[in-house]
Amino acid sequence: MRTRTMTLVMGAAVLGPAAYLDVGRKRCLTWGATTEEVGRTMPGDDLLPNPDFLSTRAITIDAPPGAVWPWLVQMGPGRGGAYTYDWIENLFGLNMHSADEILPQFQDLKAGDVQQLGSKGPRLRVEVLETDQAMVLRSEDGNWVWAFGLYPEDLRTRLVSRNRISTPDAPAFQAVVGVLVMEPGSLVMERKMLLGIRRRAEARAQSARPSRQAS
Repeated sequence: MRTRTMTLVMGAAVLGPAAYLDVGRKRCLTWGATTEEVGRTMPGDDLLPNPDFLSTRAITIDAPPGAVWPWLVQMGPGRGGAYTYDWIENLFGLNMHSADEILPQFQDLKAGDVQQLGSKGPRLRVEVLETDQAMVLRSEDGNWVWAFGLYPEDLRTRLVSRNRISTPDAPAFQAVVGVLVMEPGSLVMERKMLLGIRRRAEARAQSARPSRQAS
């Protein structure tokens, strides 16, 4: 029985990662995005042309870009949060508290502004800020570029999030952990973020629409 159990454990340890690399990885890195969106050039791509990690994830929001934009520009620690699992973020001391309303005091974001992710985390600089269109953040060491693009579709918006990460000094073991652990983990957090932005933007857009008068 012990030998059989060990065989099953070893088999899962080998086949699990293999299955992820063969089937699951592409879905993980492109959750919600179309083939066109994955291949599309976005603002910020030129800031890190050959990343070690590249993800493009997207969601449709039933609201125009102008209703989505305020939620993006107020994101950040000590600001509007990240609309994901705050308790996980705060385990790392990131001071994230996701807001459920537009915060006027954080709507004046400008290119060149810098945010600190925790006391020891990376500092992210706003590199591109095009109202209702694109926001791009880059870490000061240049190894992480996070871009958001808003693409209108009639009265709806496609919100696309792209992460480009380079790990030039990472040992081989760390690179493997990054692929097998960090990539799926990033999907969990980013999916929650995109859904959180959609919920907030749609609720606010719906409340702003004039109600139909009964005939």
